[in-house]
Amino acid sequence: MRALLIGLMLGVGLFCVWWSLWPTEQVEARPRRTGLRMRLADDLAQAGYVSVTPGNVITAGALGLVLVFVLVLASTRVAPVAVCFAVMAGYAPFALVRMRARKRRAQMRDLWPDAVDNIGSAVRAGLALPEALSQLAIRGPEELRPAFAAFAEDYRTSGRFQDCLDRLKDRLGDPVGDRLIESLRIAREVGGSDLGRLLRTLSTFLREDARTRAELETRQGWTVNAARLATAAPWVVLAMLSLQRDSLRAYSTPAGMLVLAIGAGVTVVAYRLMIRIGRLPDDERVLR
Repeated sequence: MRALLIGLMLGVGLFCVWWSLWPTEQVEARPRRTGLRMRLADDLAQAGYVSVTPGNVITAGALGLVLVFVLVLASTRVAPVAVCFAVMAGYAPFALVRMRARKRRAQMRDLWPDAVDNIGSAVRAGLALPEALSQLAIRGPEELRPAFAAFAEDYRTSGRFQDCLDRLKDRLGDPVGDRLIESLRIAREVGGSDLGRLLRTLSTFLREDARTRAELETRQGWTVNAARLATAAPWVVLAMLSLQRDSLRAYSTPAGMLVLAIGAGVTVVAYRLMIRIGRLPDDERVLR
């Protein structure tokens, strides 16, 4: 029995030695998927709605859906039509936040080069990185001052530069801000004399990117506006028809419900396709 146990342990040991000779494949970490709440939180941060949470937007959408459904159903007595307008009302808060975030991102693209230039000037003047970032609360662009003022307050309170940078990234919620903050983090950890050159290169790149995007968005803006007009036109006609109850009775039948369902599906697919073709892709926060 003892010989069998010794032989078994010897075999297991030899197998472990043999197994250790073979290189193991490193499993790449899958990128973390951003959920609805995280994307909505980024949109709220980019839109400047600091005091609004994703739960507030979801609650507003749900309340709008229920309220519009009840009102339209009470006025038209046609449930399928009420469902269509209720879905639009429920999506309205999300569309408002995204539209505001997209508009503010376009404005921020023109502000970031000035902010980078201010940081570069402060570094060349001999200020440390925390002080160079803190002075943006006074001398930086107006839209960026609240976030950097909060960073300055955090740094004075805790003195932890890395943690303050993480909180600054969350407040900004901007892809350009992520690139800038990560560049400054590496410069802080590694050190070196190339920080000024890095900031000048980043500022030049941001200006060229903003100018190119502005030209392309101006040329392709008519496509986006045409998509919105083509999407809204059928539903405006349906809203006008809702003033006459006799005209809406046809939508209470199964055939009318099928027409509404097909129309809604075609509208969503066509709108998303037109937007994908006509609008430039937005920068993603790959360095969150």
